[in-house]
Amino acid sequence: MQMRFQHIEPHPLLKGYIEKMWLFESSGRMPAEDLKLVVPNGNIKLTVAFRNGIVPTVNGRLFASKEQTISLTGLIDVPVILDVAEDTATGTLCAEFSPQGAYRFFRMRLSDIQNQIYPLKDIIGIVAKQLEEQMCNIEGIEGKVALLQQFLLNQLSLQDNDAIFEYSVSKIISSKGKITIKELEKKTGYSSRWLHMKFTDKLGISPKNLSTIIRFKQYYNAVANNDELSFMKNDFYDFYYDQSHFIKEFKRFTGLSYTGFENKANDFGKLFYKE
Repeated sequence: MQMRFQHIEPHPLLKGYIEKMWLFESSGRMPAEDLKLVVPNGNIKLTVAFRNGIVPTVNGRLFASKEQTISLTGLIDVPVILDVAEDTATGTLCAEFSPQGAYRFFRMRLSDIQNQIYPLKDIIGIVAKQLEEQMCNIEGIEGKVALLQQFLLNQLSLQDNDAIFEYSVSKIISSKGKITIKELEKKTGYSSRWLHMKFTDKLGISPKNLSTIIRFKQYYNAVANNDELSFMKNDFYDFYYDQSHFIKEFKRFTGLSYTGFENKANDFGKLFYKE
């Protein structure tokens, strides 16, 4: 079974809102011995399954994104097991929104889709249905990418920017999840209750929850991009109270103990974190 993962450069006007775009292709279903584990990274995702379907499992619930459909994945803060529907050639195109950017594209409370995956046409209706039809009629990858980018550019005008929310998210990211809620209160002049409301509405989770995801993301990215790097190195505890705190977060985001994770292959899941 062969796999190919390709990064795609977002349109200049989408940068800051789209953290990354990628194309995934495979010759068949993922190997049975692979964990197929995708760890939370703080991004809401728009996925185009243009060849074969996608079958993610979130919190024990099976979702199915059928071939030639477009799906919106809310912010996930639990481990996901991801596979394809049929043991045949697969092609998937995805845009991952930055934590501060997703709210600009959709007129809805993003907490309504947290840890869930919906057909895009169930959320925005006829526009999504037309996009699916156009995607189906375009054979080449470049055409599909251009169409998706144009759709995103059109959607970007739907919501005015919220400078305080975006500033708060940027502080969490730049601090690698270390900034406290009290510090955010001081820097923004807004209460923790107000910040919680804003984050829940425009991202789907609280600022504290986003901070835990961003902290763990630093380490998972490092391991995904360096096979010899161990999760158990001492410098991985700089962002945690102690080793037990780190191990607790490790199990929360992977669903496994460190030993259980170390002894299994997760080549597919790591592809999504490759730089």
